[in-house]
Parts: sequence; C-alpha cells; structure tokens
Amino acid sequence: MPTAVKTPPPSATSPTDPGLRPAAVLAVGTFAVGTDAFVTAGFLPAMAGALHVSTAAAGQSVSLFAAVYALASPLLAVATARLPRRTLLLGALLLLAAANALSALAPTYLALLAGRVLAALAAAAFTPTAGATAAGLAPADSRGRALAVVIGGLTAATALGVPLGRVAAAGLGWRAALGAVAVLSALGALALRLTLPRLPGGEPVPLRSRLAALRRPGVLRVLPLTVLGMAACYVPYSYSVPVLAAVGVSGRVAVPVALVLYGAGAVAGNLLSGRWTDRLGPVRVLTSGYATMAVAFAALTALAAVHARSAVVVGVLAFLWGASSWCQTPAQQHRLLAAAPEQAPLVVSLNSSAIYLGIGAGTVLGGLALPRGAAAVFVLAAVLSCGAAVFLRVTAARGRAGATST
Repeated sequence: MPTAVKTPPPSATSPTDPGLRPAAVLAVGTFAVGTDAFVTAGFLPAMAGALHVSTAAAGQSVSLFAAVYALASPLLAVATARLPRRTLLLGALLLLAAANALSALAPTYLALLAGRVLAALAAAAFTPTAGATAAGLAPADSRGRALAVVIGGLTAATALGVPLGRVAAAGLGWRAALGAVAVLSALGALALRLTLPRLPGGEPVPLRSRLAALRRPGVLRVLPLTVLGMAACYVPYSYSVPVLAAVGVSGRVAVPVALVLYGAGAVAGNLLSGRWTDRLGPVRVLTSGYATMAVAFAALTALAAVHARSAVVVGVLAFLWGASSWCQTPAQQHRLLAAAPEQAPLVVSLNSSAIYLGIGAGTVLGGLALPRGAAAVFVLAAVLSCGAAVFLRVTAARGRAGATST
C-alpha cells in the first residue's frame, strides 16, 4: 500500500497542531482511497451474483484496480507535475466519487470494471500527492508526523473501512456500500476545498529518471520481494468471504469481526515492524513475518481441509494474517532507502507500485485457486509465503556478499 511511516505517540500526531491540520484533512481522502481499494473484498459473492459472473471473475475487479494503480502512478506523477496541488487533489477525489457512483450503479460487469479503472486512476493521482503536500505544508520538525497522519487514513481504512463496508453491504447491499464511498470521497473533496491553501505545481521529474533506480542492484533485490510478499497475503484476502465461510466464519456479525481482527493485526504489524526494524534489522523482521504468514495459512488450510469450526482460532489466525501482511512495508522501505538513499522519493514510489502489483497478482492467483476450494487458496498462499522467505534469504546473502567484495 502506499508508503508506511512509523507512527509517533498519539500526542505527537494530534491534528490540533496547526501544522498538522492539512494532513488531518488529507487523511480523510486517504481513508476514502484505502476503503475504496479494499472494500469489495467484503461483498464479492453478492456483487458477483448481481452482475451474473463468478466470484473469481468479480475478484478480478480488484486485480484491475491494483494493476492500473501500479502502472499509472509513475506516469501520472510526470503528467500532473505542473498542476496546482489543490486542483490535482480535488480533481482526484471528485473522480474517485464519480467512479464509485458508476460502480454502485453499474448494470453490467463491464461497467463495473470501467468504474474500477477510473477509481484506480484517481487513487494513483491522490495518494502520493497527499503525502508530499502534507510534508510540504508542515514545519520542518513536523514533517514525519504529517506523513504519519496522512498514512494513518490508509491504515484506518484497513482496520475499519473494510469491515464497515461489509456491514453496510450486509444491511443495505453492496451498491449502497460503494455509494457510501462515493459520498465519503465527495466530503473529503469539500473539506480540502475549504481548508487547503493554493499550492503551485513543480517541475516534472522525467519518467526515465524515476525508473533509473531500477538499475540499482540493491533495489532490484527488494522490489520483487514486495510483489511476492503482497501476492501471498492477497491470494485469500480478496476472497475473504468464501474462504472464511469454509473455516466456519460467516454471517453479518462474524465476518466483520474477523475483518476487524485482520485490520487490527495490520495496524499492529505496521507499527511493531517499524520499531523492530530499527532494533533488529529489516531482514530479521521480514523473516519472522513470512514465517508467521506461512504458519497462519497452513493452520487455515488444515481447518478448511477437515471442515473444523473454531471462531476463536480463526480470529487469532486472522490477526496474525494481518500483522504478517503489513509488517512488510516498513522493513522493505528501510532496505530500499539503504540501497538508494539519494533517490528516496523515487524508490518509495516504486515500492508502492510493487505493492499494488502484488495485490493484483495475488487476486488473480486466488481467483484461479478458488474453484478448487478454500484449502487450495490457503495452500497457495502458504507456498508463496515460503517462497518469499527463501527469496529474502538468498538475495540478502547475495547483498552481503556483494558488499564484502567491494
């Protein structure tokens, strides 16, 4: 997901600090973007039924969103560089609102896909700009906190937006849930229009310069792991309703609770990863994360295979699933910044694209495995987790060997 930032104590990130007020308003937009990106996982079966496609086919709307975001983000950064920042942010949120309205009203599957493409373009334009704008408006000694507030909107969407979307879909229908995201996006645009000052654009950084970092060996060792690790956790996540049902979690209450536990794990994993990366190093943190992910998916495989029913066990595993999924970003960013410190904004942007490529790839693979049952989905996720751990250890060893030889 976009840039993760180690969050300071609550008092340090209080939006009442005048320097952080723009960041707090921008966080409303990132909350809308994050909710939009993940909310469909909570009601894929209902959406598939209404549009007369399979659940796996409906899941490809998530893959399409992720792929468009990943590919469009660097291109839009170049194309929109000279636009005034407030104009760009407002336009992106208004486009997000329109895209969700289109998705909510979509009479056909193709219309839904068109809505998801527009939503991905809006998200790709908004999220990086929001972080840069918040940092630019904050005092020098508050820039890290401003970024934490903005990214807090995305984290809150993981923990709250998706479960709330599931509740709304269960009570009012999936179209109403997407309509609520459209309204939230429009309210975010209104808040920005009323509070954000006029800000000029800047000089564009050529796309060639943005992609030059890919030639750095250290960067090349990191970005594929981001894709692989995110693919592992999203193989089952995009189909969370049917796979959770296979392990005894279904209904209007149980599924949102499981998703809340996943979100709580995501928040905890992100925060603890930042702290432990500083103390233990990113490779140890990532190794522990992938091992935890593999164990959680192996346990869910066993539950699905024997048709076991234990809401408490599944709740614990959902928490570990979320924590191991989102502990990756701080550690991966740490490795990228160490590999190319002079190109920090560029490599972090590339990592965001890699995150969404992983989400898209995982959703495609999960859709292919879903017809074979939930156990097959969890097995595939566990295998990819183990693959990520092996890739990490091999590339980290090569990195150490290269550093020693120089």
